[in-house]
Amino acid sequence: VHVHGADELGDVTASNKVVLADFYADWCGPCKMIAPIVEELAAETEAAVAKVDVDANQQLAAQYGVQGVPTLLLFVDGEPEERIVGAQSKDALADLITQHTQ
Repeated sequence: VHVHGADELGDVTASNKVVLADFYADWCGPCKMIAPIVEELAAETEAAVAKVDVDANQQLAAQYGVQGVPTLLLFVDGEPEERIVGAQSKDALADLITQHTQ
């Protein structure tokens, strides 16, 4: 789900128990590296996945303290629970999601 603004992110986090929010930028190399991993996780896990373009949503990125990309925030019951900065392996992200979906 591509998110455009705080209201849309709020809707996604309110309607899903676990949401992985991928704060990215089109010009970011590591963001491009993890994009396929994030897409696979969206298809394979119970968690919803939100993509947030930090250039188009600077206020939203600032609201969540995103200073570097990629930053992945894991929301549980509407609240940010985990923050991962930088490229991560699929296994590491899947484990993180699994911890909060069981």
